[in-house]
Amino acid sequence: MSRFDHRKYKPAPRVTGFDRTWPEREITRAPIWVSEDLRDGNQALLEPMTVEQKQKLWQLLVDIGVKEIMVGFPSASQPDYDFVRWLIDEDQIPEDVTIAALTQCRDHLIDKTFESLEGVSKAIIHLYNSTSTIQRERVFEMDQDGIIDIAVAGAKRVKANAEARPGVHWRLEYSPESFSQTEVDFSVRICEAVMDVWQPTPEDRIIFNLPNTVEQVGPHHHADQIEYFCQHIRNRDSVIVSVHTHNDRGGALAAAELAMLAGAERVEGCLLGNGERTGNMDIVVLAMNLYGMGVDPELDLSNPDEIIKVVHECTGIPLHPRHPWVGELVYTAFSGSHQDAIRKSLRKQGDDEPWQVAYLPIDPRDIGRDYQAVIRVNSQSGKGGMAFLLERDYGINLPRWMMLALAPHVQRESEKVTGELGSAAIRHLLFEHFDRQHPVSLVDYSVRRVGEGQKVSVTLAQDGHQFTLEGTGNGPLSAFVHAWNDYTGDDIAIADYAEHALTSGSDANAIAFVQLKAGTIRIPAVAEDADTLSASMKAIISAINLSRESDETGQRGGLAALAS
Repeated sequence: MSRFDHRKYKPAPRVTGFDRTWPEREITRAPIWVSEDLRDGNQALLEPMTVEQKQKLWQLLVDIGVKEIMVGFPSASQPDYDFVRWLIDEDQIPEDVTIAALTQCRDHLIDKTFESLEGVSKAIIHLYNSTSTIQRERVFEMDQDGIIDIAVAGAKRVKANAEARPGVHWRLEYSPESFSQTEVDFSVRICEAVMDVWQPTPEDRIIFNLPNTVEQVGPHHHADQIEYFCQHIRNRDSVIVSVHTHNDRGGALAAAELAMLAGAERVEGCLLGNGERTGNMDIVVLAMNLYGMGVDPELDLSNPDEIIKVVHECTGIPLHPRHPWVGELVYTAFSGSHQDAIRKSLRKQGDDEPWQVAYLPIDPRDIGRDYQAVIRVNSQSGKGGMAFLLERDYGINLPRWMMLALAPHVQRESEKVTGELGSAAIRHLLFEHFDRQHPVSLVDYSVRRVGEGQKVSVTLAQDGHQFTLEGTGNGPLSAFVHAWNDYTGDDIAIADYAEHALTSGSDANAIAFVQLKAGTIRIPAVAEDADTLSASMKAIISAINLSRESDETGQRGGLAALAS
């Protein structure tokens, strides 16, 4: 296979002649958000949206709090024109939302754009023309002055239409299309030529949108271009600097964030990254990036599943399960070490302290997710994962030695099913392998204090026969073990022990874990019952029965059989 030749491409020239300060800055507030879903996002679809789909997506954008929405190219598309008329005629535009309409620098398109907006109270007219070297030399075959003449003529036509409709608050936006491939000093020059026509003021600022139309360089280079523009554009206090980044190199989000550091105040993008080629900048992800830094994104993203649903219904594009922040699996850990770190961090996380949980950059509950999907168990998982699921769903807190004992059984089962194990299956494995109430079973017991210790009387059953053991010890469990040893001649002891109450809703109200020691052998066991002492007694019996099972299979020396 022959290699492709990288020498046919060349790096972008460095941006010089400005003071680079953006690396030292921090983002402290959200930008002005502008949705391009209904225009750039729509024109990128194999099947463009119907008016009904646009209406549904419009409502979603309004509901989450986007205040500036590009509604289409009404001069070039009848569905876009019809949609704009629906918005105005049916009074669908909230008072705090401004719609924008895109138009090229052509007289008839500008005129029709204004015509489509008859009856609106306020709107943004977004004018653009191509400015890059490639466009000038290979498409339009014009020099820089010729391209400026196109922009100025378009700006004059826009101004004339706006002045003919004095009852509307017209906001004016201009884009030197392919800004990122345009000489940055020429971008400043053409924008200032448009500014001379429109005459913005600090109270009624012009929007200069600087598109990274085709991403061909790194986000740091784009930030340099934006900061150069911000430092050189005349009447900066009368200008809103806007950016529109694409994802051809996978850097649309980074380019937008760095552009904000460089001085951009306004960001155009699409929900979930839809758009031409590899897509536009993802508004949801950038907003969540800000949220994760402690900056209010000023958008309501508390129900991402609704956003995902509506976008899919309107665009036909499904969401990748690993999509940043809102994908189905982004808060899910299968790795054992990750699961253990999450489980331990969640236990220590206080309600009144900053979020500090390993592998979870935010609390999933903030965006409508719960902990049901945080940890899931498959063949790659470890002890922490299964422990988390049992604790979350059943209130069962496994001691570490029981984690170690249960893990191989969970591993084998997950490999057998070649997939994920749920908490119910893990709980079943715990009791299947470590709870034995046969052949020896608990019938009854009583406990009374004797001096500094306690005396127990325990009635057991085996093979239909009942017998009673009595013994004393520091507590009822040690007294039970002493009674067992005296009766059977065994030499067993409790090596470790844990018990706790279970969460409400469980058939049993308490669970106990016992690690019984017989010589060098340790037998882990578990049992549930209505109270912790009964559960503990049954856990000891579980260990005894498990030991006798192993003895019968010849796996190791075990406890003596009960006397008849």
